[in-house]
Parts: sequence; structure tokens; C-alpha cells
Amino acid sequence: MKVIESADEFKSLTSVSKLVVIDFFATWCGPCKMIAPLLEKFSAEYSDFDFYKVDVDALPEVASQWDVSSMPTILFLKDGKEVKRIIGANPSAIKAFLASQA
Repeated sequence: MKVIESADEFKSLTSVSKLVVIDFFATWCGPCKMIAPLLEKFSAEYSDFDFYKVDVDALPEVASQWDVSSMPTILFLKDGKEVKRIIGANPSAIKAFLASQA
């Protein structure tokens, strides 16, 4: 999963018509470290969707713009708009939503 490096990159990568999955994480966050390998697995399993990561400490303006205050927060976007948000390391909820969109 690619780590987004700037607000401009975030905007360009998420302004697409297909489903984009964004993992808002922090390097110091235990649950973020737990969910990361599962998101990698989902990104391989659901290759029709784009998966990215945003380090909230590196891009606080992006986290703030999307009202992300808990980590991990998984945002699902289409056409640059939020279609679903899952807060916390909840692999079953993430997988269920991905399956419903496939």
C-alpha cells in the first residue's frame, strides 16, 4: 500500500470514480500496526479498488480536513466523497464493506 506524501497527492489519488480505501494511521499506534497486514491482504484480494495510507503525523492537514481524530480510521471514498468510515481496527467490518462493493 502506497503512503500518500502530500495533500495534493491525496486529492489527485482520491478524485477517481472507483472505490479508494484510505488507512489513516500513526506510527506509534498499536491497533494501526495490527490492522496493516490485513489491509495489505485486502488490497491484493480486492485489486479493483485503490488502497493508500496516510500518516496523520506527516499530513495533519489532510487528517483534519477529513475529521480523523482516532487511529486507525479507514475511509472509503468515491469521486472524492466519503461513502463509508470505519474507526478502529475492525477487519470484519472492513472486509464486509469491501465484499459489498466488489
